[in-house]
Amino acid sequence: MIPPPPDEIAALLQRPVAVFGGGVSGQGVLALLARIGGVGRLYDEKAADAENRFTEIDAGRHGLVVFSPGFSAGHPWLATARKTNCVCLGELDFASLFWKGETIAITGTNGKTTLTEFLVHALVPAGRPAHITGNIGYSFARFVLEQTGRVNLAVCEVSSFQAETLQKLRPTATLWTNFAEDHLERHPGLDAYFAAKWNLVERTPADAVFAGTSVQKYAEKTGRTLPESAKVESEGRPADPRLAGTVFEHYPQLENFLLAAAWWRKEGLPEEKLYRAAKTFGGGRHRLAKVGVRRGITFWNDSKATNFHAVEAALTTFGAPVLWIGGGRAKGGDLGGFVDRIAPKIRQAFLIGETQPVLAGHFRDRQVPVATAASLDEAVREAVSRAAAGDHILLSPGFASFDMFRGYEDRGSQFESLVEKL
Repeated sequence: MIPPPPDEIAALLQRPVAVFGGGVSGQGVLALLARIGGVGRLYDEKAADAENRFTEIDAGRHGLVVFSPGFSAGHPWLATARKTNCVCLGELDFASLFWKGETIAITGTNGKTTLTEFLVHALVPAGRPAHITGNIGYSFARFVLEQTGRVNLAVCEVSSFQAETLQKLRPTATLWTNFAEDHLERHPGLDAYFAAKWNLVERTPADAVFAGTSVQKYAEKTGRTLPESAKVESEGRPADPRLAGTVFEHYPQLENFLLAAAWWRKEGLPEEKLYRAAKTFGGGRHRLAKVGVRRGITFWNDSKATNFHAVEAALTTFGAPVLWIGGGRAKGGDLGGFVDRIAPKIRQAFLIGETQPVLAGHFRDRQVPVATAASLDEAVREAVSRAAAGDHILLSPGFASFDMFRGYEDRGSQFESLVEKL
């Protein structure tokens, strides 16, 4: 049974709750409110069935605002709500007030979805009822509504968008895989991006934080202190023969396993059960997966690589320069520096999306052959025309997909379909 609302918001629920955003998070909040006897009023700038503006008059009707991750801390609607003394909580915070079980927060520039899925995959057969939630596409509000009484452990993927405004969530443990440039279209700089995630560290017991090598380096660089128990050496580690043949055999996926293992040991769970789970874990789609071989050319789908770090990690798995399909909607960051790092590993670049012109210029400056394409179909056909048996064609875009696709899943699925038709 979902517990009654805590005293701190019980009175606020006597009035309609303003719910900002009509996507997965917002719909989850509306459903949870209905279950606990509250009323939600939806505000969304795009949804046809919602109010598309929020004024001071609107704010006067509410005492509580629950907002989706798409609303930055400085969004004008939130400024209006605070001006009229509304309490403003992110969806993750609001839902956490009704969750009495444990919560493992998973964050990182890359790897957080894989780690979230893997931990649940390992925990259930180990006798620890758990379920995924959070940024993985299953909101915490929906999780509370549907999983209360069924599981006692939430494994919650937390993005920087969710972490930056946390006030209520107190994770039982936090696992932070890595840190690199990303989401600088939202955060005003690299340190602000790091600070958003660091908010999780500050809200977690010190002995239950686990952070990868790149997180440790940035924390030290910026004068932040991680406890020694939190430090997981996740880069440059030798191969573990017990992981041979699993998705975790090599970096970067090995990093995910090492973070999981650090927490697993703290919990006193049998190590052999974690390794057994690794052998049966297939990982999700669109994460550096071999799509097929055509005329001796091997095709790889890494559409989930939406930032520089993910592309660089993918390229380390190839012994020779590849034919790379990349580009999309920019998320900030140093494009020239990115191209500097990847150019030696790319024989020819085939560019799609909004970043085409700038990327093309950087590649030409570094004498890397480059071709631009109006569509993914054109990019694939052009890459095939330049490839020979033994070559690898890699879709690892490095940028957001929304300039041309519904999401990275749509982009990856279209790529797989194009390869299938060759």
